[in-house]
Amino acid sequence: MANERKIKLGISIGDLHGIGFEVIIKTFKDPLIMRKCIPIIFAPYNICLEYKNLITEDNTSLNKIYSINNAEADQINILESTIYHHNLSIGKPSEASGEIAFDSLKNACIYLENKEIDVLVTAPIDKYQIRKKIPDFIGHTEYLESKFSGSSLMMMVSKAMKIAFVTGHISLLNVPKNINEKKIIDQTIRLKNSLKSDFNIQNPKIAILGLNPHAGENGMLGDEEKSIISPAIKKLNEKHNVLSFGPFPADSFFSENNLNSFDGVLAMYHDQGLIPFKTLSFSEGVNFTAGLNIIRTSPVHGVAYDIGGKKLANENSFKSAVVSACRIFENRSTNNNQY
Repeated sequence: MANERKIKLGISIGDLHGIGFEVIIKTFKDPLIMRKCIPIIFAPYNICLEYKNLITEDNTSLNKIYSINNAEADQINILESTIYHHNLSIGKPSEASGEIAFDSLKNACIYLENKEIDVLVTAPIDKYQIRKKIPDFIGHTEYLESKFSGSSLMMMVSKAMKIAFVTGHISLLNVPKNINEKKIIDQTIRLKNSLKSDFNIQNPKIAILGLNPHAGENGMLGDEEKSIISPAIKKLNEKHNVLSFGPFPADSFFSENNLNSFDGVLAMYHDQGLIPFKTLSFSEGVNFTAGLNIIRTSPVHGVAYDIGGKKLANENSFKSAVVSACRIFENRSTNNNQY
């Protein structure tokens, strides 16, 4: 263990007016987490120091560095790329905090691309504030897909389930027109590949949900199950060697027995999967961007301006994101699979 190389874990700071930096500080107070990785936060040092002094009275220290090579084990390292003179207003959204969040993400991606960090954990952002300066910004997943190779798959991970999606951040109105046989097949294959290489599940069984209430009720409530989803499942099994089952009615699928029977779940759209996931796994759930040649995880909660700076933030989801990123890195290294 003493000779084991620690994982260099990059962290984009997210919105400094929310709870992101609080959950980061709380996470790395755990010596077991520090034992596994070297945290490197891309952020303005002076603002982080001010935030730290507001939320903690202990001797937690921040190690300001000017090069990745100076990052120290057992320290919370802050790599400052841009100096901001910004008045910290915790709990209040601002264009400036959005700019800092995006700058942090952009710089972290440069180091990730150059393999100077091994994995990236992203703290929560306020997309609206970022879009004031970067109008075409949609979210972390889409930004990362534009910077790295592969085809991204948004996956939510917890002890209870691993769930991926056919469609992502689009309006409910546009979901049906974005669901087709090829997309279901492609996303299911990506889910299978991730379950194998990232989670060491060699022959994963995948449950595929229907689109309509009661999975269409034999066509009475919609025909997508018969015309699109069922044919895709048939091809997955017969032509692509993917153990896939369904379509299952989403309203009755998420029982403990069903979740224990499958290694992964494919939902048709965002809220179909996110509502049960966050209900069952909010405190320890992780958002994982699968399918790319890099590893990125994040907590499942948002910026939570309402409790920013009040020392009330629960760090478990961020801690799980750190642990998951390290575990996936180890699994990919063991499997010699870097996408």
